Amino acid sequence: MSGMVLRSHSGASYRFDPGALCLELLVTGGPGAFRRFEVLHTPADLVAWAERSRLTPTPALDVTERDVAYARRVRDSLYRVAAARICGGLPEFGVAGGGREDLDVINEAAARPPLVPAIGGDGERREWAGVADGAQLVSTVARDAIELLTGRYAERVRMCSGERCYLVYVDTSRPGRRRWCSMEHCGNQHKVRALRARRAGEGPGPREELQEG
Repeated sequence: MSGMVLRSHSGASYRFDPGALCLELLVTGGPGAFRRFEVLHTPADLVAWAERSRLTPTPALDVTERDVAYARRVRDSLYRVAAARICGGLPEFGVAGGGREDLDVINEAAARPPLVPAIGGDGERREWAGVADGAQLVSTVARDAIELLTGRYAERVRMCSGERCYLVYVDTSRPGRRRWCSMEHCGNQHKVRALRARRAGEGPGPREELQEG
């Protein structure tokens, strides 16, 4: 099953599939007010993210503290670019920009050597060549971002419509009507709120009217 398991404010777990490797990095934190959700603090954190991501198989990584800081920088630039394209940015959360400087950060990361694919010893299995460093991992993410933002689904990069949910995803469904980060999370919450609103707007039924009279 694709996607990453996230935890809501209430502690409930749900699966979120953003549809692209680069957007999976955005769940680790972000610029401005989203920095309070930061999970990339140590090299082990970045390795753990790679293990949870859609990279298959998981690459063998040798990550430094500097690589972690670099990953956060590229991630923040990508979030600003995505937010600017989707909704003009989120200045109230300290997320504005998405201009030339952020694009330069992504392009510079993509220009570095990426993870190198290799054919396994059986001639069929896919592997990653050697032990990669954090910069190669980030380069692969940045290249994926460029492919997404300039490709066929560029206009389908969206932000969840849920209240106080700012998760970014790409809608790759055929109808292109995805609204939620996850139907089991924000989608379900929306249905519950809509049901309560309908019930609140309804008067008493005939049986209730008779009982009240």
